Amino acid sequence: MTLTVHQRLTVIGGGLAGCEAAWQAARCGVEVDLYEMRPHKSGPAHVTGNLAELVCSNSLRGAALENAVGLLKEELARLDSLIITSAREAAVPAGGALAVDRERFAQFVESQIENEPRITLHREEIREIPLDRPTIIACGPLPSEEILASIDALVGRRLHYFDAASPIVAADSIDESQMYRKSRYEKGDGDDYINIPLTREHYAQLIHDLRTLPRHQPKEFEQELQPGDTETLPAEVLSAKTKTPYFEGCLPIEKMADRGDEVLRFGPLKPVGLRHPVTGVTPYAVVQLRKENIEGTAFNLVGFQTQLTWPAQKEAFGKLPGLAHAEWVRLGVMHRNTFIDSPRLLDASLKLRSHAHIWFAGQITGAEGYVEAAACGLMTGIHAARAIRGLTSIVFPRETALGAVVAHLQNTATHDFQPANVTWAYVPPLAAAEESGRKLGKREKRTLLSERALVALELCKDEISTTSSCHIAVT
Repeated sequence: MTLTVHQRLTVIGGGLAGCEAAWQAARCGVEVDLYEMRPHKSGPAHVTGNLAELVCSNSLRGAALENAVGLLKEELARLDSLIITSAREAAVPAGGALAVDRERFAQFVESQIENEPRITLHREEIREIPLDRPTIIACGPLPSEEILASIDALVGRRLHYFDAASPIVAADSIDESQMYRKSRYEKGDGDDYINIPLTREHYAQLIHDLRTLPRHQPKEFEQELQPGDTETLPAEVLSAKTKTPYFEGCLPIEKMADRGDEVLRFGPLKPVGLRHPVTGVTPYAVVQLRKENIEGTAFNLVGFQTQLTWPAQKEAFGKLPGLAHAEWVRLGVMHRNTFIDSPRLLDASLKLRSHAHIWFAGQITGAEGYVEAAACGLMTGIHAARAIRGLTSIVFPRETALGAVVAHLQNTATHDFQPANVTWAYVPPLAAAEESGRKLGKREKRTLLSERALVALELCKDEISTTSSCHIAVT
């Protein structure tokens, strides 16, 4: 099929990746049909019919450029990302992280999509992937069974893993007299988090409860191997697939507790940088509560994604200081996420190797995380728009965080491809000249990597803007 400038782009899915892809393509002068099945049909993790609903945490993680995800956010912002602009508009205090009021964030994204004249929003389900037109599949990690069957037919097989969400508590139901407000190392406003200090005894009780209280057990169908696995996967990988495959970056808290008594103290409950502002004492461990909305009427338990049953969650978390009378706005949930074997299926533009005009974007590619999903959407939106307009393809520089996202999705060295957040591991190291012949500390090295990335991005942005009529703001 030869694409023409008159062809429209179809985007399947109104999540972060789909909205970003539609936005970028429209800004590049292409007419877009954006399909979202909600509110008429909902997935197992969604609770609203909003575009760009955040179903797990409300945090887009660290904002500092020394963090790979912080650099990725800055790169997206410089390319006029709808998702990052909306997140900053709906931001709530969160120390060194970018967290949002979920409802305001979704409302801002939706209003921008609805007011973009080149985007037509269709509130209906696409059950079969159209192969006769340029299409971006951004259905998210929890698509309907019908679209999953269509993906299976397209790619041969899919993979899956399990993800979990943290509980949310009503602010007026907690006893703050047993807590204190402080951000780690006084980042942000210095008091963006409510901290629950744990003694050794409190911590031991929590560990005991996490290990012994009932857990939700995945249904049998959720643990079954996918068609073709027995023929295509190595024996050791095939064995691992018979067990529930959790994403390492978002393990249920009880799974972390299973790994050792001190794991949580060096993970989400670490007390480092959280000395009590009155007593000056550093607690044995700390449970942090982060704002869920701008008004601060609800907080989520940071790092407490869980597969405990709901009664077990109330029992275990109700024993934490100040939460004895907690009103739970939402208890933790666990669900299956689906992803494809991107290194063997997609090229560097995230286009399906076997079909000339089908792209994949978002978490279904194995790019784990809100920001990474938006990054996939941004890149595929630009790639698809350029293909429709008959323009040369763009390569996002390897030195950038955007390039690192692509590098993970192109890593054919591993036979057991797994979802991952953006990391510095996929960013090329500094040249000897850039390191000035001396050994650099980690923070200084990452600062130089970020500076190099942003210079490379500016050149890429200039190429996009001058050759495709993309309206990318100059920052």
